[in-house]
Amino acid sequence: MDHWYMLTLVGEDRPGIVAKLTHALFEGGCNLGEASMMRLGGNFTIMLMVGFDGRGKQLTDLVNPVAESLGLHLHVDAIKGELHKHLEPDVRITVYGADRPGIVSEVTGALAEAGLHILDLESDVAGSEDAPIYIMHIEGHAGEGVGSLRAALDVVKTRGVEASLSEIDTLIG
Repeated sequence: MDHWYMLTLVGEDRPGIVAKLTHALFEGGCNLGEASMMRLGGNFTIMLMVGFDGRGKQLTDLVNPVAESLGLHLHVDAIKGELHKHLEPDVRITVYGADRPGIVSEVTGALAEAGLHILDLESDVAGSEDAPIYIMHIEGHAGEGVGSLRAALDVVKTRGVEASLSEIDTLIG
């Protein structure tokens, strides 16, 4: 594949989104790369790397009928493919705290200053409307070592959140 694109689709969650989208891409001669697809609230979001020999407009024309039939908003960007050239996560961090403005910024800012390269972050809001709890699961690469991340989390814990860090031992080969 000479060209790589990032497809971003967002819309109301319903059964069949992934099946219909990937079928259209397969029929159109596309190669799928890395993907992130998930439900957020009552919505479904897709970020999908697609290898395609044509131009972006042709890919948009290929996918748009499916997106429109499912009520999805579509965005297509040309990107560098660069598959198999990414960092492997070596730490997993879990954070629980009372949901409040700034919690994500506070935690991720402290971790970035301590050398964390975030590779994946998922969050959820649990609890009740009266007592919401914000939950984050982060996988990343500890560029400056685990010790600096643990120290950053110790500071964050003084601000009313629970946080844990575990090392990931990824066997490659």
